[in-house]
Amino acid sequence: MREAVFLRQNEARWKTYEQPTPGPEELAARFVALTDDLAYAQTFYPGSPTTRYLNDLTARQHQALYKNKPEQTSRFADFWRRELPLLVARHHGPLGLALGLFLLFVFIGVLSAAYDDSFVRVVLGDEYVNRTLDNIRRGDPMAVYKGMSEAPMFLAITANNIYVALTAYALGATLGLGTVWALFRNGLMLGSFQYFFYQKGVLLPSVLTIWIHGTLEISAIVLAGGAGFVMARGILFPGTYSRAAAFRQSARDGLKLALGLVPIFVVAGFLEGFVTRHTEMPLPLSLGIIGTSAAFIGWYFIVYPRRLAARQLQPPS
Repeated sequence: MREAVFLRQNEARWKTYEQPTPGPEELAARFVALTDDLAYAQTFYPGSPTTRYLNDLTARQHQALYKNKPEQTSRFADFWRRELPLLVARHHGPLGLALGLFLLFVFIGVLSAAYDDSFVRVVLGDEYVNRTLDNIRRGDPMAVYKGMSEAPMFLAITANNIYVALTAYALGATLGLGTVWALFRNGLMLGSFQYFFYQKGVLLPSVLTIWIHGTLEISAIVLAGGAGFVMARGILFPGTYSRAAAFRQSARDGLKLALGLVPIFVVAGFLEGFVTRHTEMPLPLSLGIIGTSAAFIGWYFIVYPRRLAARQLQPPS
């Protein structure tokens, strides 16, 4: 890219960085963006006025950032209140792509199980299917969730889900192909799994039981896939940055998104280990847990990020 084009595309943004920042998080975001711009300029326009200007502006942002550092006493809380939602708002495209692909793969799983009775055994394994068929015959189709004591089940499931999520994110480095495969496997499993219960006439009991923890768990797996696509986008579409700089930034954003899902997996694991096993719970309680989980996902990952991003764009009064 010619220097004049690079300057024209970014000059207005740089001018806003010369104004006082509204808060430490915005200051940190400006510093990250400027260091990427400076790295690009130093690579392609060494010694130019643009590079000298960016170097000076970055130095000033650095001083302001570390001057304010002792005041950032709520860094941890601010990550959940502002930083993570703003990252979600910035990357709604890759997150939406992950959701769309996952739903497609769920549909493929449903069709495959509907047209091939043996398909569910390929996906879920003979041992699980046989045990579940036996539970259905005994009148307790969800008894599989009672086969292990609470605490070990909680720890094992939580660790496995976090591993699955971080793997889906890390596979974004394969240009997103590995992340697509991870979403495919999980979507195929969910679709065939739910169709299996539908076929046996126990779909409603399965939904009221499985989605007590599944609402959070499945949502977080999809979001982790979105984090993988965020990383892949930096490699495939670097924009005005060098590919290396774009990859560093996208990998950092994706990792924050993936790590931000850890508390959700912990809650989902707790529900699966301690709550889902109570298959006899009243219908309103089951619906209440599922509805609350769905409302939280919708608010925190869709509604709140959009509102917060809109407020960020409003000029100060």
